[in-house]
Order: sequence, then structure tokens, then C-alpha cells
Amino acid sequence: MAKKIHETPMLDELENGPWPSFITGIKRLRDEHPEERIREVTNSLLGQLEHSYETRKGYWKGGTVSVFGYGGGIIPRFSEVAKAFPESKEFHTLRVQPPPGNYYTTDMLRKLGDSWEKHGSGLQTFHGQTGNIMFIGTDTPGTQHFFDEINEYGWDLGGAGPCVRTGMSCVGAARCEQSCCNEHAIHRHLLTNFTDDVHRPALPYKFKFKVSGCPNDCQNAIERSDFAVIGTWRDDMKVDQEEVKAYVAKKGRQYIIDYVVGMCPTKALSLADDDTLVVDNSNCVRCMHCLNVMPKALSPGDDRGVSILIGGKRTLKIGDLMGTVVVPFKKLETEEDYESLVEMAEEIIDFWAENGLEHERCGEMIERIGLMNFLEGIGIEVDPNMISNPRRISYIRMDGWDEEAEKWFARKAEGQV
Repeated sequence: MAKKIHETPMLDELENGPWPSFITGIKRLRDEHPEERIREVTNSLLGQLEHSYETRKGYWKGGTVSVFGYGGGIIPRFSEVAKAFPESKEFHTLRVQPPPGNYYTTDMLRKLGDSWEKHGSGLQTFHGQTGNIMFIGTDTPGTQHFFDEINEYGWDLGGAGPCVRTGMSCVGAARCEQSCCNEHAIHRHLLTNFTDDVHRPALPYKFKFKVSGCPNDCQNAIERSDFAVIGTWRDDMKVDQEEVKAYVAKKGRQYIIDYVVGMCPTKALSLADDDTLVVDNSNCVRCMHCLNVMPKALSPGDDRGVSILIGGKRTLKIGDLMGTVVVPFKKLETEEDYESLVEMAEEIIDFWAENGLEHERCGEMIERIGLMNFLEGIGIEVDPNMISNPRRISYIRMDGWDEEAEKWFARKAEGQV
């Protein structure tokens, strides 16, 4: 390396202890990368980071950086101490949308890595908190060159700012036996339709789609997305009693009672004298515990679909919110079913865009205007499953009960609930 290596005694401490450190990765690029430009950039980055630790202050400021035709997808970072650390004076991050389920080929990963080493620092994160592939550290011209190259072989920028953000979906039926829907088709339909809203921020704030194929919710969609799609079933759980007996023989009756039956939150399980499992399906709330403990014996029912929950988010103007059930059950089998899902998302985003305040998430708007006004605005009928805590609620209004009950039973007869 032509220039002197910056001393980093405080950063060195981050490499101590049992856990891997990002500092080790940056140092590896600084010390071992064959290209001098990347060695100098990462050396400068470590120097600025050490300076931040010494002064307890961050020195990155924002700005406006974009590629032609887009308004988002890049997080600008300009250094306020560029004179001391000139090689990393611009260190922009590009968000790139991952494939549904995060499926990659090794060839494609190598292509992405080669492109980033050509135009950026070589630092990558798979994946950032919002789900994107994060390509960390390039200058303003490099953003356009890198985007042009990866766009040529099929990649696109993700969301940043007040827009529809990059969608996420779980690994799905290809690897998970609990899957109740086609997660990747849902992901693809939603994000293909909302591509313009990802690239051109024009909303009150961010709007996220996440798809989990079963109620285990491996994507944390219910608490981390404005539009959560959760795979579920509405018939009886499937039970292989021979596998139950084999599990009892292996683990013992008391183990099953303590760690399966006793852990059911609604007491919907019991173990019979002949070591078969009795399931009260009317009280099952799909918590997935028993299916996770005994996957060979228990599995989701055959009448599968999805639940739609709206308004999940982390702390912003008000505290954390879990998504509210808006559609308890929806079949997704035909192209028309997927189109109706996309249309529902469009209705919700349009209503929020028109009625949401600046920097207000969709869930916060619902809290402000009330769920009834929201449902009326998006044209969805009230359903008993929308009650947040149906087993604990102490008071239910009875006015209009008969009319709403008739509507609900009519929808049930048509197979909509």
C-alpha cells in the first residue's frame, strides 16, 4: 500500500471476543486485495471510523445521488472529514433487490462480486434490515456505472425514502414443509406491479411487503411490514397418529405432555390413553408450536391460503405495532386470485397516500383515523377475526349485530372466510 496504514486501536478491540467482526472483513480488503484502489479506500474508511470512535461523533452527511430515471435506491454518504480521509470522501450505498426467497446461483454471486470490485469498495451485506443486498461504498460516478452493469444482467435497485420498499419472502415450499402458499409468486406479483413506486418516492413514508409461507412468519412480516402475507389453512390440521405414537415411544408420554400438549396456548391438544393426539381444531390458533416439535406427525391442513395483515412497523411516531388482520383467509390459486391481491394492495396504498400525514406509516394512520374508517375506505367488509384479542375482549357492541352476522355467514357460504 502506497499510503500509511491508519492506526485503529479502538477498532481492534471489536475483533476481540467470540463473535466475527466486520472490522476483520474491512482489514482483509485493506491488506490483501490485489487492487490498490480498494486497499486505499478501505484504509481511509477505517481511519475515519476510528476517528468517529475517538470523538464519539459520526461524520457522514447525506445529499442527493441517483441513477438516471430513478429517485431512490441509493443512500448518499459524503464525508465531513474528507481532507483527512480523501479516499473515502464519498461512500454511497446501493440497495439492490434480492430474488424471491433469496435464491442465488454461485455464478450470479460471482458476477455481482466482480462488478462491485470494479466500481465500488468490495464491501457487501447479504442482506440489510430492509431485505436488500447492500453494496457499500462507491463514489457518485460509480453508482451509475455499477447500476448499468448489473441491470444489464437482470438486477434492479431497491427502495429508499418515502416509497414502496423492497419486498421479502421466505425460502418457501422448496425447502420448508410447513409452506401453505406460493410465496415467490406472491412476492413477484406484488413487486412487479409496484416497481414504479419503488423507484420514484411519492408516498407519505415507506411501505413494505413481506411474505411468510406459514404462521411461523420467518420474515417477521407481522411486526415489520405494512402489508404482511401469511400462509395459513382453514380446515383441520393433519395428524399421522402412527408418527405421534413413535414420537411418544421415543420421548416418553410426560415429555409430550410437558412440551407439546402443555405448551398449546389455547389448550387445543390432549394425549389419549392409547398415545394418540386429540386436536380441538376449533380452538387452534395456528401458533405452529406443535407442528414445529413434531413435523413428521403434524402438518397444515389441505385447504390452504393466506391471511393479510396491515400496519405492522417498528417505533416511529408511536410505538411498535403488529399488523391488523384485514383479510382472515384468501385463496391464491388462479391468476385472478393474484390479481385481486395486487388490487387490494393498490387500494390500500392509494387510500394511505391520500389520507396519511407526512412521515406517517400506514399503521399509524389506521390508529389515528380508526380501523372502521380504514376498512370503509378500502372497501372491505368487517369480520369477527379482525378483533385484536378476541379471547380477552370484555365488551362487544351488539347494535347492527344481526345484519353483520348475516353478511358474514353469506361470505362463509361462498367460501370467502
